[in-house]
Amino acid sequence: MAATEYTVHGHGSHGHHSHEESWISKYIFSQDHKMISKQFLVTAIFMAVVAVMLSIFFRLQLGWPGENFQILNFFLGDKWAPDGILDRNAYLSLVTIHGTIMVFFVLTGGLSGTFANLLIPLQIGARDMASGFLNMLSYWFFAISSCIMIASLFVEGGAASGGWTIYPPLSALPQAMPGSGLGMTLWLISMVLFVVSSLLGGLNYIVTIINLRTKGMKMTRLPLTVWALLVTAILGVLSFPVLVSCVILLIMDRSFGTAFYLSDIFIQGEALDVTGGSPLLFQHLFWFLGHPEVYIVILPALGISSEIISTNSRKPIFGYRAMIGSILAIGFLSFIVWGHHMYVTGMNPFLGSVFVFTTLLIAIPSAVKAFNYITTLWQGNIRFTPAMLFSIALVSTFVTGGLTGIILADSALDINVHDTYFVVGHFHIVMGLSAIFGMLGGVYHWYPKMFGRMMNTKLGYAHFWLTLVCGYGVFFPMHFIGMAGAPRRYYDYSEFPFLDWVMDLNPVISIFAIIGGAAQVLFIFNFFYSIRHGQVAPQNPWGANTLEWTTPVKHLHGNWPGALPEVHRWAYDYSNPAHEEDFVPQTIPLKPGEVGH
Repeated sequence: MAATEYTVHGHGSHGHHSHEESWISKYIFSQDHKMISKQFLVTAIFMAVVAVMLSIFFRLQLGWPGENFQILNFFLGDKWAPDGILDRNAYLSLVTIHGTIMVFFVLTGGLSGTFANLLIPLQIGARDMASGFLNMLSYWFFAISSCIMIASLFVEGGAASGGWTIYPPLSALPQAMPGSGLGMTLWLISMVLFVVSSLLGGLNYIVTIINLRTKGMKMTRLPLTVWALLVTAILGVLSFPVLVSCVILLIMDRSFGTAFYLSDIFIQGEALDVTGGSPLLFQHLFWFLGHPEVYIVILPALGISSEIISTNSRKPIFGYRAMIGSILAIGFLSFIVWGHHMYVTGMNPFLGSVFVFTTLLIAIPSAVKAFNYITTLWQGNIRFTPAMLFSIALVSTFVTGGLTGIILADSALDINVHDTYFVVGHFHIVMGLSAIFGMLGGVYHWYPKMFGRMMNTKLGYAHFWLTLVCGYGVFFPMHFIGMAGAPRRYYDYSEFPFLDWVMDLNPVISIFAIIGGAAQVLFIFNFFYSIRHGQVAPQNPWGANTLEWTTPVKHLHGNWPGALPEVHRWAYDYSNPAHEEDFVPQTIPLKPGEVGH
């Protein structure tokens, strides 16, 4: 269907409703992409608060093992924190659920769900998503999945405790440990529903971008945010079904006596009647999703930072086509690097060398993005808004974490630090902090478009500096602990005297984690207070070129009250000498003799 036909078909008429929507149809079961993006964002903020609290609980144990903290007893009760001391099984559950929530429910569902829904129709000039109904279902599957994951914290035996990667046999044998029972079953159900949500959303995003671009919006005029969200959606559609197959086989091992992942296992001296399976099969299936998942998390953040850096540098993005090429290359290469998580599994050295090559290869398009950001900033007329600071911080963490990734990519080096705190520090900086910074930058930048108000800038600056300093304060020292040989996931390192000299860093890490977690209160207060009391936003507060800033500040379902806008130029026409203004919106026709993109 042509984009111009869309104005009088399907969602096109929503801008001219003759009847008033009920509160439930407008705010709960909404099919308006802008409202759905807010639903994703608020749900992700709630899940992030839970995940950060869980991390602070287990950081108290790691920083001061055996100490009495009544706050643990208050939140976790006598069963999981008797006398304020965290139970060993509860520790494993907290680590597992913290990782699961952050990777899937905040950085995947929250980041893509929020910004794909908000930006794709607005930036390509469409009235709405291709299917508003599927879009609504995508959110509600996400919400139900979130509720089940939270509910698993309260069941008998505790939440899943096999790590966020849920490796068998701990996840495959309900009798293996307390967290292998009902909590693990709820984890698996939650993840299947999460994948359904991701597939419904991803297919919708792809179809919308391909089919519903407005007149003049060629693929080479799309903002880099849309390119990043398109490739992210493709990665999700191709890789998430593999996780479903992986989970279904695991459920069959748990409940129906199969042996896909189990073989020759003894529990309490008794041999189980299962042979012939292999836990390595699980690892192959899990990481075939797991490594594209890293880029499903980071690509939207990189796309968001491209837009923010160009807008606030008042310069065209450097190497636009190279940036598109790097996004496509990262998307392709992310599918052929999963084996670098498995160097220590007895992998054939030749096969290991293949994965070393492909993993190091992915550093090239990643470096293209980093250098292009730096070149865009170079000699720009930079405005240091909170969104811009978070985007620059993303470049910093992406480079810092990427450099340690080169060490983990090499099989000979990886064997020495595999499954130590070095890995924890690496992926939290390159993926966790980078994606969080991209998400926070996106919220500060597009908040006026979402809510029609401005967030408080001074609170934004305080939030940024506390988050940046504490982020590095938590995860940078972990590299040194890992190099010293400290394994990850251990409950109490004071039992290992050879680590005493380096574990003095653990209290320091925990203090930074507590301060960093508390700093997010500034953001949450700023976010919810500004919805009603923030300064009313002008239509285009940042002087940006993209189409979303041509829509009215007051939302209407259909985005534009009249005809859809027509696009004449690319999204990054900043400081164009042919124009008096330092920005030229995409809807401005080319002047005679002016060369367009």
